[in-house]
Amino acid sequence: MEFGLITFADMEPEILPGKGIHGEQRMRDLMEEIKLADQLGLDVFAVGEHHRPDYAVSSPAVVLGAAAVVTKNIKLASAVTVLSSDDPVRVFQDFATIDLLSGGRAEIMAGRGSFIESFPLFGYDLNDYDTLFTEKLDLLLKLNETEKVSWKGKHRASISNLGVYPRPYQTSLPIWLAAGGTPASAVRAATLNLPLMLAIIGGMPEQFVRFINLYKETARQQGKDIDQLQIGINNHFYVGDDSQKAADEFYPYYAATMNRVGRDRGWPPLSRQQYEYSRSPKAALMVGSVAEVTDKILYEYSLFGNTRFLAQASVGHVPHHKIMRSIELFGDKVVPAVKKALMDTQRLS
Repeated sequence: MEFGLITFADMEPEILPGKGIHGEQRMRDLMEEIKLADQLGLDVFAVGEHHRPDYAVSSPAVVLGAAAVVTKNIKLASAVTVLSSDDPVRVFQDFATIDLLSGGRAEIMAGRGSFIESFPLFGYDLNDYDTLFTEKLDLLLKLNETEKVSWKGKHRASISNLGVYPRPYQTSLPIWLAAGGTPASAVRAATLNLPLMLAIIGGMPEQFVRFINLYKETARQQGKDIDQLQIGINNHFYVGDDSQKAADEFYPYYAATMNRVGRDRGWPPLSRQQYEYSRSPKAALMVGSVAEVTDKILYEYSLFGNTRFLAQASVGHVPHHKIMRSIELFGDKVVPAVKKALMDTQRLS
């Protein structure tokens, strides 16, 4: 299994309109997080795309380009590229450039995103939500397959036998389909032979077994070897030296974030009781001691057989030094413990 981190680079909205004081600090902190992940030997660092005052990154490619020159081994991915409101040609060129800068470490996670601010911002109609993604994903995959492309669609100008440059250092860029659990996404990823990244940000992981099984069964029907499928799982995450201390530290920041998002979506406020239930052994929230978090990652592996686990380790305005400590514990303690448990299981089987 591969292990890595996801961040949306949560930040406090700026105090002074038009000034980027908080954003500048968050970017410096983010570079430190990425460098630490690389030094710890983690496999992947992924950066989200948002167009809101409470997140610092609207262009993952710019951030990952900077990260490419200060890291050595870690894969650098978007999480996600909101492809519906972007241009696939530009996305491909940006990530091909990251691939060149990093010596072949760039990846794209393509998705429709969990927020809709980018649609009016870039002049797209939400009524075209699904068709935009379908069409643009088709073009992105074609750009990744061949140097010269001929393509025709509804929402973007056609391309007639034009070359798209630069080409990546890798033969082709790894492109993952990122999903939140809708069956159509599982079918799409399997039909297109794409690796699947599933975000489990609430509820019980067990409820997503049917989703992963649908992905596997669709791939089998397409004649693919399901043992070769790549499946990634992503959870909200915070690990500390002590279970209760970690829970107490993380709760105010996590609750503030979930309540802020929830106000837009009609969710009730998150109570401490609900938070503690979400931390229970078979629930989605991975917050606690090294042993607790290790057990939850292994539990999800028993459900899904996933090949990648990404911890969303900076949810809310958690102080930077606490995020760094959580990342350090993840890389130094949790990952080795999970790997050892998986190896022990393989020896016994």
